[in-house]
Amino acid sequence: MTSLENNRTCKKGHHYSKTSDCPTCPICEAQRKPKSGLLSVLSAPARRALERKNINTVEDLSKYSQAEILSWHGIGPSSIPKLLEELKKNGLSFKD
Repeated sequence: MTSLENNRTCKKGHHYSKTSDCPTCPICEAQRKPKSGLLSVLSAPARRALERKNINTVEDLSKYSQAEILSWHGIGPSSIPKLLEELKKNGLSFKD
């Protein structure tokens, strides 16, 4: 452990260390990750970004343009290929 790590305990009692000031418990995030569907293929920050916009299905996702989605905090360029693949599997695409 480096001196920059902070030991923390979340509301559920999980103990973890972080070097950033992000309050999200990685154990809680891993436990709530869906086993299947659109949100299961994404990192926790990207998943939370879509959840904040009430996007839970590929049909919801197809209502937005790629540029809109990239502008949201938590969505990075590495999320786009995963989202495109999920859309393609379902015969959908981003809004033009």
